[in-house]
Amino acid sequence: MTRDLAPKQRSSRTQAIGLIVSVAICYGAALLGNLATMPQIPTWYSGIAKPSWTPPDWVFGPVWSLLYAMMAIAAWLIWRNEDRKKSTIPLVWFAVQLILNSFWSVLFFGMQKPSWSMVEVFFLWLAIFMTIRAFWPLSRWAASMLVPYLLWVSFASVLNVAIWQLNR
Repeated sequence: MTRDLAPKQRSSRTQAIGLIVSVAICYGAALLGNLATMPQIPTWYSGIAKPSWTPPDWVFGPVWSLLYAMMAIAAWLIWRNEDRKKSTIPLVWFAVQLILNSFWSVLFFGMQKPSWSMVEVFFLWLAIFMTIRAFWPLSRWAASMLVPYLLWVSFASVLNVAIWQLNR
């Protein structure tokens, strides 16, 4: 049985601090990825060949902002679980996928290596899948909030492969 939205025996203040920390961690990872990405958009990325179905650059910011918010809330819902032992492994999976998420940006944009990021995104996808799987028994809400992220990374993976093929 899941414990969706069942509050832990913590004060409202502790709950709020937990949510703030979760948001800070997720957007911190986004910031790290952005540091590698943003300088490359007007230079390297604008000059490489991309498939015709590549979304316009302005789409990525809002999509990722929403996905990071959903990720933060999902992690917070798991953190709130009453049984710390049950939430540890799911949160480790969450941390792994978050690290891989930032690392993809470093590989693709920062190092300009679509071939390397193509390999890495497989592990990112797997880590997201494992996070969803680990979250599911504790909170179906939390697990479901990561599904759009998995779908976006699936799309990004196909785009990564297409960019690699067009620029080898």
